[in-house]
Amino acid sequence: MRIPVRKQIMWWGIAAFVLALTLWLLGQAVLPFILGAGIAYLLDPVADRLERAGLSRTLAVVGITAAVILAFVTVMLLVVPILLRQATALIQTAPEMLEQARGFLDARFPDLIPQGAGLQQTLTDLQAAIGEQAGSLASTVLGSVTGALGSIALLVIVPVVAFYLLLDWDHMVEAVDRYLPREHAPTIRQLASEIDDALSGFLRGQAVVIAILGTWYAFGLMLVGLPFGFFIGIMAAVLSFIPYVGVLIGGATAVGVALFSFWGDPVWIGAVMAIFAIGQIVEGNYLQPKIVGGHVGLHPVWLLLALSVFGALFGFVGLVLAVPMAAALGVLARFLIARYRESSLFTGQLAPDEPSQPILVEMVPTGTVADRLRAARLAADRARSQQQITAMQEDLSRRDADK
Repeated sequence: MRIPVRKQIMWWGIAAFVLALTLWLLGQAVLPFILGAGIAYLLDPVADRLERAGLSRTLAVVGITAAVILAFVTVMLLVVPILLRQATALIQTAPEMLEQARGFLDARFPDLIPQGAGLQQTLTDLQAAIGEQAGSLASTVLGSVTGALGSIALLVIVPVVAFYLLLDWDHMVEAVDRYLPREHAPTIRQLASEIDDALSGFLRGQAVVIAILGTWYAFGLMLVGLPFGFFIGIMAAVLSFIPYVGVLIGGATAVGVALFSFWGDPVWIGAVMAIFAIGQIVEGNYLQPKIVGGHVGLHPVWLLLALSVFGALFGFVGLVLAVPMAAALGVLARFLIARYRESSLFTGQLAPDEPSQPILVEMVPTGTVADRLRAARLAADRARSQQQITAMQEDLSRRDADK
């Protein structure tokens, strides 16, 4: 007997609620496992390609793991210290930059900031607050980052989880496929394929775009001699996964630092602007269309909403899950919209009732049934006659034996 659709939706809704509640309750405890699963998911195509090249799955996974660990150690030893040092220096220099900007506005545009409106005092208080809290803020941020990167959970559990999941990824996918509800298995496979296309296209493509933009911004700003240029370039590239956010924040910061450092030398200020302009042109006209592509379907507003909602609900774990959940919800939303457009709610017409089971009627020539009945009666008469003859023969045989 078929289970009603409403009952199926109810049970699957309960399962989704339990999963969300579990993530919310466990919080940071599941973060290493989520990160490990994400790394395995991103590296699985590389392992499959190495397998097709002739390596065994174990050798492919070992080689990938060694390369990733080497790259991580290199970044931690060479890149992260520079980023932390420049971030601290930028925070400490921010009050002086604000003071210079306020003095420039007072000298050039005295009526821009009304003296009696309280805005002048607000800027002064903001400058003082930044100056007082710069040291403590920098130490807090650095301490948090150092603590997170130095924790056993992230440095030990994540690589181990990623290694074993990557080793058995194909088997796990096959096992999950075997446990799909049979009635809805084709639809679930189709949705999973669309989610995989959207998510993998966004993450892998955006990672390449961030690497290219980070290299361009960081080394370009360093070549023009911009203070904190390496940190500003990397920050702008990382934030570029949300279109226009990276170039706006990074560009505004870079131009502000350039005005503070190169005041009176407009050539270098123009060079900083040109670096970001070229990066934006290349990203919009080549990198995004060629590498990420237009099939991803993650709108910037949808991505910002997902980051805000999941970050508020699940904290840092929510931020990690925001992009995959945004891709999944986007695919599900498009699927439900397509079903809605096919339903009577959209068309305004009731769907036709399901046809009842047809009655099978066999068409035979006239007289066929009567002939079969007559043949059956004749066969039954012959059988009775044969039984009578057999009984008579047995009786005669008994009489002869008695004589």
